Amino acid sequence: MAGFAARLTDSIRARNSVLCAGIDPHMDRIPSLFQQKDKASAVRDWAFELIPLLAGSAPVIKPQAAMFEQLGVRGMQILADLSQAAMAEGLMVIMDAKRGDIGSTAKAYAEGWLGHDAGFPSDALTINPYLGRDSLDPFVAKARQSDSGLFALLRTSNPGSQDVQMIPSADNRPVFHHVADMIRPLMEALTDSSGFSSFGVVVGATWPEESVALRRMLPECLFLIPGYGAQGGSAADALAGLVKGPEGWEGGLINSSRGLTMPADADEARNLTDWRQAIQRSISDTIAALR
Repeated sequence: MAGFAARLTDSIRARNSVLCAGIDPHMDRIPSLFQQKDKASAVRDWAFELIPLLAGSAPVIKPQAAMFEQLGVRGMQILADLSQAAMAEGLMVIMDAKRGDIGSTAKAYAEGWLGHDAGFPSDALTINPYLGRDSLDPFVAKARQSDSGLFALLRTSNPGSQDVQMIPSADNRPVFHHVADMIRPLMEALTDSSGFSSFGVVVGATWPEESVALRRMLPECLFLIPGYGAQGGSAADALAGLVKGPEGWEGGLINSSRGLTMPADADEARNLTDWRQAIQRSISDTIAALR
């Protein structure tokens, strides 16, 4: 199997789309159309209906693990099944689990969350690098062995990110710049034939100028960009750190969750046909806005 970066770049070019569809089952936002059963069944029905609508249009889905974890054992089984269903439809899967630890615990997380044969199958996993370099090594080893990808939190979209990430060091550079320096050798080691690395970073759409600066610092890095739409980032903001390729934008993914899968007209749908049409419009409009 080709490396994650090469597979992702091919998928982006084939669809001319950098859309990452966030699958975040907020229980208070799932349309009443699906809430005729228990919570877990409502989540399963809603999430599985999204997969065929996204297939062929979006390159990637990104399930938010916490939203499934809150449902207990059934929720985690839904998450594993959803990932397999998405892959069967030709979608790639980024597990948004933000794992991070050291030693054997980090290795166990990597085994459980990385690769098509993992307990929770994925093409890539979000990780937290703020424990230091040794916390990353088990994930990198598993990513290399399974041709998977990693996205390390770097400059996140939440306002509180400044509490740690923006602390200036002795050389007046913010902490997240030093984290970028720390991961650069890992990124370079996982660069494949696409020219991009399977070791990527999470950079919020709410910081477009910093995205541009990070692109200069990490030119081969894939960016996973949250914060577009509902969190306040515009399309121009979100695209700031990407690069132009032969088919359009590439070099990363722009995530849309609630704005994409829970638009107002879908909430108001009285039947599945109307709901599907609303989601299809939302997908088409979002892809067009990010071109």
